[in-house]
Amino acid sequence: MRLKSAIWVSAFLRRCTVEGIYGAILRKGAEEAGAVHVIVNHLDNTCHLFGPAPGGAHDDAGERRWIAEMTPPQTPADAMALLERRLRFDPDLWIVEVEDRKGMAGLTAIA
Repeated sequence: MRLKSAIWVSAFLRRCTVEGIYGAILRKGAEEAGAVHVIVNHLDNTCHLFGPAPGGAHDDAGERRWIAEMTPPQTPADAMALLERRLRFDPDLWIVEVEDRKGMAGLTAIA
């Protein structure tokens, strides 16, 4: 079963809070099926940017699949610039940012 984007984002941020990771919604997209992009800010002026995997954005179990669209040494400003360009074509996307010095906030990208 696929979760609506709004529910997934809420659950993701709640899980991050429980793990001591600060996160916030920078931009709300379509409640039901907006594409979710997550910036993992490492607090050293580098970040990872995760976006929906091409093709099927969900696996057979309904879990979201991710690709790493940006990896360090890219900065959060670089990630936001890319997402601002994407907003011109997809105004329904979500932008979430979390701060995780040591990891990727539990997200893993497919190869």
